[in-house]
Amino acid sequence: MKNNEIKQIVQLALNEDAPSGDITSEAIFPKGGKPHKGYFIAKEDLILSGLKAAQLAFELTDKKCQIKWLKKDGDFLKKGTVFGRLNGPIGALLQAERIALNFLQHLSGVATQTNQFVQTIKPYKAKILDTRKTIPGLRLLEKQAVVHGGGCNHRLNLSTDYLIKDNHIAACGSVAQTIQAIQRHKKLLKRKDLTIEVEVKNIQELKEALAEHPDIILLDNMTLSQIRQAVKINNGQTLLEVSGGVNIKTVRGYAATGVDRISIGRLTHSVNAVDISLEIEN
Repeated sequence: MKNNEIKQIVQLALNEDAPSGDITSEAIFPKGGKPHKGYFIAKEDLILSGLKAAQLAFELTDKKCQIKWLKKDGDFLKKGTVFGRLNGPIGALLQAERIALNFLQHLSGVATQTNQFVQTIKPYKAKILDTRKTIPGLRLLEKQAVVHGGGCNHRLNLSTDYLIKDNHIAACGSVAQTIQAIQRHKKLLKRKDLTIEVEVKNIQELKEALAEHPDIILLDNMTLSQIRQAVKINNGQTLLEVSGGVNIKTVRGYAATGVDRISIGRLTHSVNAVDISLEIEN
């Protein structure tokens, strides 16, 4: 993820939070106040993510703010770990505090939950993937957090790779017809790098898809019995992905079927923020 992309996201958040400054801090600390020191501390066990966004929250507020990170994105932190120290004008520190914590708490929450899924399915071969069910405007950061948690990214957006959904099939006529239309389009674009994935909801559609040789077949909301049958029929011909209603209690059962990928919307759309605090020193 490019630095200017993160900067745009952070600046939008800062503008939202303090469109004309922080009137409380300005009243108490005229001209920004004296320099102060502070530190970030993990208040629970977590996987860290969001350091660059947090740093930019302070730097874009006041260039005099300086941060030294003691840990890096993707690190596992035990409760009580101090992972960053900062200093700068107290007014700027207080103005940027909430935005920095919002990014750190949410993105570390994404990374932490992703890691829980990754650890749960060991030692099976399946990879844990995210989806496009992200908070608008935060997709790039959330997908980065998934990687920090040990997961993998699905396609970034509608412009990267083909994914044929059930409504595409319903409107086009059949699984075969939709795949064939995609193959013609891919050939027209001369883009061999683009993958073709198709969503199927039963064994009949799976067999129809296999005949057209897509790169990935997504088994949507199938039972474990159906998935095991699909794995047997596929016999390694193409990558098989599972999606639909997967949670931490059921994910290991899906991984045990032998599928290659498990995509989980809740990695980003239903995540709990972790507890991180910024403490200002006297």
